Amino acid sequence: MDFNKLTTVMRRLALEAGDKIMEIYEADDFDVKSKSDDSPVTAADEAADALISAGLRAEFPDVALVTEEQADSHGETATTFLIVDPLDGTKEFINRRGDFTVNIAYVVDGEPLRGVVYAPAKGRLFITDETGASFEEMGSFDKDVVGEMKPMRVSNPDNDALLVVASKSHRDQATDDYIGKYNVKDMKSAGSSLKFCLIATGEADIYPRVGRTMEWDTAAGHAVLNGAGGKVIRFDNHEPLVYGKEIFANPFFIAYAPGVDLKLP
Repeated sequence: MDFNKLTTVMRRLALEAGDKIMEIYEADDFDVKSKSDDSPVTAADEAADALISAGLRAEFPDVALVTEEQADSHGETATTFLIVDPLDGTKEFINRRGDFTVNIAYVVDGEPLRGVVYAPAKGRLFITDETGASFEEMGSFDKDVVGEMKPMRVSNPDNDALLVVASKSHRDQATDDYIGKYNVKDMKSAGSSLKFCLIATGEADIYPRVGRTMEWDTAAGHAVLNGAGGKVIRFDNHEPLVYGKEIFANPFFIAYAPGVDLKLP
């Protein structure tokens, strides 16, 4: 893989998809439909998926592509693939809360090596460069000119005063029970893959997810967190979270900055 090209293409497609999404987000109204699993889908999901899919297939025709909106058509997973959630946080989008993202990642042998997470309503873009290091881009997000790239690094956690981030739409008692095992200084809620990015920037120390997610929900954020020195492990046995699993479903997991004194379930 040409990682310089991959970084450029992922960034451009994420920004272009973000523009499409915001056109619909800022409209007076938009339709919401239900998929076969009863999860919501909007015209923004579908438009962003079409744009990103066409762009990736044109630039990387020999790399397998997995996207949320085409999940029913995916067969057996390749060991190397691109994986996309064109609009992660559809519920946040529908409720106009702004915590939604465009996620694009590249996976090799179970590990998300590169990724981009773009939150168009928040004006934040997180990306891995050609070496795999993670940055937050500052500036106007010009499609052709990269702005200032601010290096990202996870925190040095204080286990007596941890900063925890949890899901805004999927918080439950099991999550609260697990968080209760830690000494927490502050708790914040965030939607979509932004939670991974808040750990990557040092704005949070740990994100436990005790609930269903799919690989396209997590791969890009996982790649960004990896590139900032963070880790993502399974909740049950603390082994690394890997990709290319059957039906692309994730187990429960914990994303964290090394230095957190992890607790077993």
